[in-house]
Amino acid sequence: MIRYRCGAGLGSLLVLGLACGCSDADRGPGSGLNGNAGEMNGGAGGLGGAPGAGGQGGAAGASLPDAGPDAPACARFVTGVVAHRFGPGQDTNQHLFPGPILGPPRGAGCCEGSLDVVSIGNGGSVTLEFEGSLITDAPGPDFIVFENAFNVGNEPSQVFAELGTVEVSEDGTNFYEFPCTSSAYPYGGCAGWHPVFANADDNAIDPLDPALAGGDAFDLAELGIEHVRYVRITDRADQTGLAGVFDLDAVGIINLECE
Repeated sequence: MIRYRCGAGLGSLLVLGLACGCSDADRGPGSGLNGNAGEMNGGAGGLGGAPGAGGQGGAAGASLPDAGPDAPACARFVTGVVAHRFGPGQDTNQHLFPGPILGPPRGAGCCEGSLDVVSIGNGGSVTLEFEGSLITDAPGPDFIVFENAFNVGNEPSQVFAELGTVEVSEDGTNFYEFPCTSSAYPYGGCAGWHPVFANADDNAIDPLDPALAGGDAFDLAELGIEHVRYVRITDRADQTGLAGVFDLDAVGIINLECE
């Protein structure tokens, strides 16, 4: 089992299109193509602090929950990938995988899609881990999945949704699925249909505030589960209408238990 560890530098992207496109030249080096990358070895940089030479540099002045000497020992954002299977079709930034999905989200707001994402392909999947952390059930949403959906013409009901099914697991073997109805808006328990407003490079929006950050929030209470260690996201190949391939930006833990 190949594990990818946090350490890639996450810099700004120049927005050149709506939902997919170019890559960030500031990330640390990796080798291979289409997900067969080795270690992403960016340099040091603090979440929410001044950008460093590689690593997870954030916009100066933004205060993010992982900042401090205890990160990533108790991480609130994705630190690694324990399994993945890219599907056919759209392959945006797969050669940078897992770099763009580590750390906090870098959303582009209501009406255009961020390019700081990895497309998992038609029917593809990715299983994520959070070093030293568990997602635990508490009142309200427990974690948020960030994609790069956007509203067409600033109309929420006309969302360019790129849907994925979200599953969670405590042991990495037994997964439990949030119901996802991909046939028509609103898409309920699917991920990939709410724009992302939090951006660690451009604003100080709390990426773990579900009322402000955007993205799709999930509550473990809906599944009757107390805590989980892994999150798996699978592209909905059966999606119809305004549709595309799921582009993962980030996953953040709202209710955290440190190990």
